[in-house]
Amino acid sequence: MSDRSPRTPSRRQFLQSAGAAGGALALTGALPLRQAFAADTPPAINLGQVSTMTGSAAEFGPYYRDAVQLAVNHVNAAAKEAFGGPIIANHITVDSATLPTVGVQAARQMIDTQHTPVVICGWSSGVTVAVATSVTIPSGVLQIANGATSPLISVLPADAKADLLFRTCASDALQGVVAAQLVAGKIDPKYKFQKVSTIYINNPYGQGLSNSFANAFKKLGGTVLAQVPHPEEVQPTYKSMLAQALKDKPDLLIIVSYPAHTISICKESRDTFNFTSWQFVDGNSSVDIIKQVGQKDMDGHYGTAPGEDTSTQSYKDFAKNFMADFKYDHFPPFTTSSYDAALVAGLSMAAVVAGGQKDASKITGAALRDELRKVSNPPGDMIDGGDPGRVVTMLKELKAGKKINYNGVAGPCDFDKNGDVITPINIWKYEGDEIKTVKMIPAKDIPTA
Repeated sequence: MSDRSPRTPSRRQFLQSAGAAGGALALTGALPLRQAFAADTPPAINLGQVSTMTGSAAEFGPYYRDAVQLAVNHVNAAAKEAFGGPIIANHITVDSATLPTVGVQAARQMIDTQHTPVVICGWSSGVTVAVATSVTIPSGVLQIANGATSPLISVLPADAKADLLFRTCASDALQGVVAAQLVAGKIDPKYKFQKVSTIYINNPYGQGLSNSFANAFKKLGGTVLAQVPHPEEVQPTYKSMLAQALKDKPDLLIIVSYPAHTISICKESRDTFNFTSWQFVDGNSSVDIIKQVGQKDMDGHYGTAPGEDTSTQSYKDFAKNFMADFKYDHFPPFTTSSYDAALVAGLSMAAVVAGGQKDASKITGAALRDELRKVSNPPGDMIDGGDPGRVVTMLKELKAGKKINYNGVAGPCDFDKNGDVITPINIWKYEGDEIKTVKMIPAKDIPTA
């Protein structure tokens, strides 16, 4: 990865996405979908997305928006061949500001005005859980999270009967174990610590990952001195929280947070406490941190993240197409799972259309949910994502009444009864002005107990 970023979009661009059917820009405040389709063209629905366009994770939002747009482009191009027209009317993105309250308001307005039966939401587990419990589940809307990793999502009470919350990334029940193995020297014997503390963002993501790590590390014989929460909103100082985390002199501090928080935490840890022994997670795999804290102090520090097998053809094709189409030279964690989330939504839509549905108003979240596992799980013809030609094959097979098993660019999209998938966990490192993946841990090699 490089720290060179594409041109920063304006706020207006943040709040709009390409209308996949007509090529125009569709503002989030556009009128509800009211299209009369010709007899020989399929129905089309709006696809919604709640993303981190501003706030503590603003760095990541454009990548996730554009990965979803790439999937929409692939699905609609394939639908024109298979069904005679696009099946996604507009891709509509709204901003969560990386905060649950804002995400809930944005999602509710989008669903009420744009009538989106499926929403890609979100990267933040705090936003994901809030939107699910307050908006999508009560509204009967299918929600597919592109990067929310909290273990709470697997057992969210509000979704116990609804079965409307899915995700295309692995739970932190896995990442926490790998992070603990790394700290305990099980992955690299030269990298080993005995006493650690964590400082974490106080939301379902931070709580879940800190606890998952702590439990796994203790089982490996390590000592967790403190687990210290910090607020979701960026604070003017983290000195009191750092003092609590560092008071018993840990060998290592695990920072489970988002980029804007992490920048301040690292600076104060270094400047006030003279402490720079840190380990990171997916939420702070950020080139902005390198720029703001400095290469000298970030260089060599490790992190973990739900990842992907970069040796697969599906990943290679996605990376090539994504970076060429959107002029990026790198992308952060969960970009691949963002594409997968939108692609499986599109495949579910294609399955509904192939089943004979011609009325867009009857393509509900429940109807899409009922097809989601069918197009993603065995049995069926396993077909990789990431390539527009293979998406054409998928839609043609669905139209012909055949079963398919979508194999995602981040990993298998085999949804279990909780709507979870299992993907590899990557170990990454800050190196100069880049973030480099140094090792991929396959899911089969991660202890589950």
